[in-house]
Amino acid sequence: MKPIDTFQGIIPPMITPLNSDLSLDVPHAEKLIEHLIGGGVHGIFILGTTGEFAGLSSDVKSDLIRLTCRQVNGRVPILVGITDCSFVESLDLAAIAKESGADALVAAAPFYMNIGQQELSYYYQKLSNMVELPMFLYDMPSHTKINIEVETVVELSKHPNIIGIKDSSGNPENFQGLCEALRDQPDFKIFVGPEEILANTLEMGGHGGVTGGANLFPKLYVALYEAFQKKETETVKKLQDTILFLSKNLYTNGTYRSSYLKGLKAAMALEGLCQGNFAPPLFPYSESEKAELYPKFNEVKKRVQESLMS
Repeated sequence: MKPIDTFQGIIPPMITPLNSDLSLDVPHAEKLIEHLIGGGVHGIFILGTTGEFAGLSSDVKSDLIRLTCRQVNGRVPILVGITDCSFVESLDLAAIAKESGADALVAAAPFYMNIGQQELSYYYQKLSNMVELPMFLYDMPSHTKINIEVETVVELSKHPNIIGIKDSSGNPENFQGLCEALRDQPDFKIFVGPEEILANTLEMGGHGGVTGGANLFPKLYVALYEAFQKKETETVKKLQDTILFLSKNLYTNGTYRSSYLKGLKAAMALEGLCQGNFAPPLFPYSESEKAELYPKFNEVKKRVQESLMS
């Protein structure tokens, strides 16, 4: 298991490459892992929202955990999502992650039962008591329909097995509140999800980003993080502007609520990093939608290359 201090920087929420029959696309998964590590990422997070965990079979989840741990082979930390409405299923995934050699777990709130903060705290305490790897909280209120309130995070941060949080609320004020409330606990890691506010949250005191676009252009996000560490303010601004350009052009095509993931996977398919298949209820862009995305992707790719060269 990696020391807590190694959990920082850019940790992409890896997509799950799928075959048309919804089995794991092993060749593309291996290729993607090498693409990420070659891009300098500081870790890999599997079975998150971007990884479509909720639509995957148990077999695909366990296959992906084992493949990722084997392929990475200790080169960077591996974080495994264990979110599930079933407590026992989460424990089963945690056990597979442990035996496969993963470094940490990530758990969002159960997303079906109508619960409040007291029950949420009880859930995380019980889960943390029963797993063998350190765990990150995962705040994703748009999907779970409940926010892990700052006071609840502070309470849970006292648990020896809860070592951080991924804040995907998209609310800078919430992130600022976390940083202020936990400023005296530097070992508790605070990561941002939405890449559109990556630079802003680093300035607040965040420890890095679990940013979807790093699946596609890992060097861009790593460059921003490294520039921030070097206090190269103008470079950070330039790279953040490029990330915003990427977001605007790749994540907002069509009227789908899932347009972020549709655009990301379609662009990755253009780069040969996956086939572009989705687990239902999601489905890929139509051919006409892909044709509309193609010139935008080329503009993004050009902008990214220019940003990294200058």
